[in-house]
Parts: sequence; C-alpha cells; structure tokens
Amino acid sequence: MSTRTTSIRRARDGDVGGLSQVFDEAWREAYRGIIPGVALEQLIAQRDRAWWRGALRRGRPIALLDTGAAIVGYATYGRARGRGLGTEGEVDEIYLRPEYQGLGLGRRLFRAVRNDLADHGLARTGAWALEENDRATAFYEGLGGRAGPRVLDRVAGAPLAKVGYIFA
Repeated sequence: MSTRTTSIRRARDGDVGGLSQVFDEAWREAYRGIIPGVALEQLIAQRDRAWWRGALRRGRPIALLDTGAAIVGYATYGRARGRGLGTEGEVDEIYLRPEYQGLGLGRRLFRAVRNDLADHGLARTGAWALEENDRATAFYEGLGGRAGPRVLDRVAGAPLAKVGYIFA
C-alpha cells in the first residue's frame, strides 16, 4: 500500500460509499469490546450512504484521506459543538481504515484540520475520546493534546467515560 499519493481534500457527494466503509471498518476495530456488540452493530448500520449524504449537506466540514484508489480516512470538524471542552474548535471524529493506521496519515489529517480551524479563527481546538480507547488517547497525547475534562456519556445506553483533549 502506497501512501505517497495520498491527498487530503474536502468530501463530496461521490464519497459517501467510501466514508461509510471507513466508518464501518474503523468503528469495528476501535470499539469492539468497549461498546456492547449489538449496540455497536446498530450504530454502524445507522451510518449508511443516506446518513453521509445528510452529513455533507449539514455543512460541517469533512476532510478525507484519498489514495486515488480509495478513501482511507476522514475527519469531521468545525466550531466547538458545546462548551464542555472549553475550546473554539473541535475535531468531532477522525478515523482511518485499520490497515492505514500507524503510518503517520492520521497525524497529517489532524494537522490539516487544525490548520483549517486556525485559518477560520478557531486556533484552540479540542477532541473527545472514549477513555477505554487506548489507541485514540495515545494518538491525541502523541499530538501534544493535554487531557482536560472528563465526562460520563451514554453510548447506545451504556455509560462510557470520555476524556477531552485540548490543543492550544
């Protein structure tokens, strides 16, 4: 698998199948054993092509990693959705297909998103991660994120602890 031709660009209507596939593969890998099995499958099933078409129309930016042959990752981001993080900007989601993780592509995507947020006056950025998701917490810490607020969230009815990471 070559990462040399991988580009970062805005998602468009023709990308909904690839976005759905990345979400499916990344969530199965990241949350198996954290989110109860049936609930995880239901959450994945909700993110079909129609859901992604709606997400594109809502106007919140979606940046994606494109190898030219396939979409291998994406990030959704924008103005902070709430006050819990204490930041202006927020990375809502960042996911890569499992076979593309650990190659530095997630770092590239995160930096591109942070640069876009800063260009729009949202320099102080935050991101949430489930506390049990060791890969996500290590990713944010490796990028220089400072652990901030901790909250208990309900994901498909299951109480799960989340930690916010702050990037100044």
